[in-house]
Amino acid sequence: MDDKLIAAVEQLNEDKVFKLVEKRLKAGKDPVYLQEQIRLGMLKVGILYEKGEYFIADLIMAGEIVKNVLKIILAKPEDQHHNKTGTILLGTVQGDLHDIGKNIFASMVEAEGFEVIDLGIDVPPEEFVVKTKEIQPQIIAMSGVLTLALESMKKTVAALTAAGLRDQVKILIGGNPVNRISCDYIGADAFTNNTDEGVTYCKNWVAG
Repeated sequence: MDDKLIAAVEQLNEDKVFKLVEKRLKAGKDPVYLQEQIRLGMLKVGILYEKGEYFIADLIMAGEIVKNVLKIILAKPEDQHHNKTGTILLGTVQGDLHDIGKNIFASMVEAEGFEVIDLGIDVPPEEFVVKTKEIQPQIIAMSGVLTLALESMKKTVAALTAAGLRDQVKILIGGNPVNRISCDYIGADAFTNNTDEGVTYCKNWVAG
């Protein structure tokens, strides 16, 4: 375990995080290992938030640090991106403004060669439908942290079904309130609270 890197993330020390990551990459550390240390640091940030020692602004800052450092950790040579793995339509559903988990997931699947169309936050069902018709993604990934996001996810799946698009895509949902019961209720193909697991689902789906 890399205590220095984990602590730098926990302390929201962006300069130190970048310096430590660059140093370890030059020393030949496995990007997957570094990614795990960043995740452990983010867990500590979440704990501090739950204790009331960190606030929403701190979570946003942590999310930006992670998003930027993942671009370095997960960077691949340009020639490895000629063959696109697939297309993912991504968004935080209507009524929810959280995007840290969404952004981390986007960085990770992009590193695997996926094209990611990120609709952002507070995305209504109709926007998912319109964009699905336009770009015809293989996967739709919906994110939400608030409990109300579950209803928005269900409405989005219902809208895709009504538009005759449901059978054309795989739907992945992620965020704090999702579980097997809510996944079945929403009508998604899979759920996850783990970005690595989410990436694995997407890779398996496009691999057939």
